[in-house]
Amino acid sequence: MIDKTVFENKIAAYYTLGCKLNFAETSTIGKVLAEQGVRKARPGEKADICVVNTCSVTELADKKCRQAIRRIGKQHPGAFIVVTGCYAQLKPEEVSHIEGVDLVLGAEQKLDLLMYLDDLKKREEGGAIIASRTKDIRTFSPSCSADDRTRHFLKVQDGCDYFCSYCTIPFARGRSRNGTIASMVKQAEEVASNGGKEIVLTGVNIGDFGKSTGETFIDLIRALDEVEGIVRYRISSIEPNLITDEAIDFVACSRRFAPHFHIPLQSGSAAVTTRSCSGIRSKRSKRSCRTPLSASM
Repeated sequence: MIDKTVFENKIAAYYTLGCKLNFAETSTIGKVLAEQGVRKARPGEKADICVVNTCSVTELADKKCRQAIRRIGKQHPGAFIVVTGCYAQLKPEEVSHIEGVDLVLGAEQKLDLLMYLDDLKKREEGGAIIASRTKDIRTFSPSCSADDRTRHFLKVQDGCDYFCSYCTIPFARGRSRNGTIASMVKQAEEVASNGGKEIVLTGVNIGDFGKSTGETFIDLIRALDEVEGIVRYRISSIEPNLITDEAIDFVACSRRFAPHFHIPLQSGSAAVTTRSCSGIRSKRSKRSCRTPLSASM
């Protein structure tokens, strides 16, 4: 049972570092707290609660997160500081010892933040850590940004099964998983009913959509294309080996999907990708990069 009196007359500030997926999740956290009566801080206003959603793609990203957390603590003296996101999942002990941090939440707990805010008292020595092991991260938590803009970011997938040698994401977000097509369509319809015109499909490895529901990415975009009221969809970064010819053909003639793919090509060398990921990915990457180009000529 949540004690709503804890949130009476409280003000929260939200900070997002990193990707569009983080942005969507931070927005959802903001909506959850708003439903409890917590008001979003205005520019320059001191907050009672600060939520920091972090990134951990590189060592530089970790450094930027540490700097941001310390800066936020100075900007909002006395605020209860919650740190979540990839940096918090990968290095919870390190994050908990940053000055001012009161609570560290892992990937599995991120969107259940409300459950852990039963007391907003500042901790004197180190933040409390609530995080699951990577192998226990299984929940798909739906998220859709809903700030004062016509463009929304819809989370369709989370996690990754590739375990590339250079990437920490599978350890920070767990295995690939997703919501159902029906749930995605419902969220898109809600965006449209609230006046939203553009949706960006986001996730960690969105081309892998369907692994946990027995559906496919092409079926997802076909269903979303039928939602009335949305003028444009954009597909955020998608692995080249997961761009099928069927998806390319569909996007090329779609009513609402922008005819564009953002492809994260780490290397075109089969030798490099074999050592870091998979040679199969390299072969498919070259084919996928050629196909849209030849189709547009």
